[in-house]
Amino acid sequence: MTSQITYPHIEKPESQPAYLQRLPRIRVAQIVMDYLAYGWSVEEICCQHPYLHPAEAYAAMGYYFDHQEEIDSEISAEWEQAQQSKVQATASPFVVRINLKKQLFR
Repeated sequence: MTSQITYPHIEKPESQPAYLQRLPRIRVAQIVMDYLAYGWSVEEICCQHPYLHPAEAYAAMGYYFDHQEEIDSEISAEWEQAQQSKVQATASPFVVRINLKKQLFR
């Protein structure tokens, strides 16, 4: 008999990323990114994002530690997509103008 672990405050539809029940636009991976990038504790994450309840942040981190490979791959895929978008994006007129000025005043 296998048991299924449930995570309070977390929804995980099949084939979709895990997210907060109360704030469905906030994915577990987004909370984890603050932990990984800045080394923030759950308390600091809640200070930086006052709309989060501590129980939600703790549940997200618990989910992460139990499903680390899943969340890490979600973060990697998002990073790759951002890098591709960055390469494909055209420079804004502001950036073009700044670069032109740099070239003129060398």
